[in-house]
Amino acid sequence: MRVLMPVPDRDFDVTEVAVPWRILTDAGHQVVFATERAGVVPQADPRLLTGVLFGQLGAEDEPKKFYHQLCAAPEFRATLSWSDIDVAQFDGLLLPGGHAPGMRQYLGSRPLQQQISRFWTLNRPVGAICHGVLVLARAQDPATGRSALADRFTTCLPKYMERSAYFSTAWRLGRYYRTYPAYVEDEVRAALTHPDTQFQRGPIELVRRGTATDDAPAFTVLDGNYLSARWPGDAYLFARRYLELLTTS
Repeated sequence: MRVLMPVPDRDFDVTEVAVPWRILTDAGHQVVFATERAGVVPQADPRLLTGVLFGQLGAEDEPKKFYHQLCAAPEFRATLSWSDIDVAQFDGLLLPGGHAPGMRQYLGSRPLQQQISRFWTLNRPVGAICHGVLVLARAQDPATGRSALADRFTTCLPKYMERSAYFSTAWRLGRYYRTYPAYVEDEVRAALTHPDTQFQRGPIELVRRGTATDDAPAFTVLDGNYLSARWPGDAYLFARRYLELLTTS
């Protein structure tokens, strides 16, 4: 099966892109990358590869290894253009996250939101993690004119996580962890018809991350053909559950 993964030119999250790519590819599926302009070779947030602050808070070793493998993969160097995509040619859609400034190119693109809206109407598997949920929150359902997520159960980057990362690093990195003035959770909640019941924050977690062998700290929300997750710590569970969704839909 072919899965579309749009990304910005730079600053996407290492783990949220590389782990799903590795798991889907190992299962025999094709991941197709798309950027604003065709042929751009995208780059992850470099701080997540070297360590955000004093060598800490970056991606774990295995996701970094997967990312380096991805950089050598032909599909990563043959990106499509968001505007030229025929969404009907894809069996699934994955929307990764990231918080650094380059992400705004992807999170705020109206042409990309329109393409996402078209794919949404096909009722095929859609997965979104962390800031990637904002793309769906901003995309309009063509039938109703409301957010694609208006009537869905979802999670995203919780406010307590975003606040914690920002307040612990702002003295050195400024607004590196604040992509927009509004918190991700607040914008996603505003897109929901009944946010108090539809939004699911998940267990409080700031340090532990899920791995290839331990899902205990991880959390996802499944609503029909739509799967969401909170942060890089959910990426392994998110990728495996998306794989299940893709192969059973």
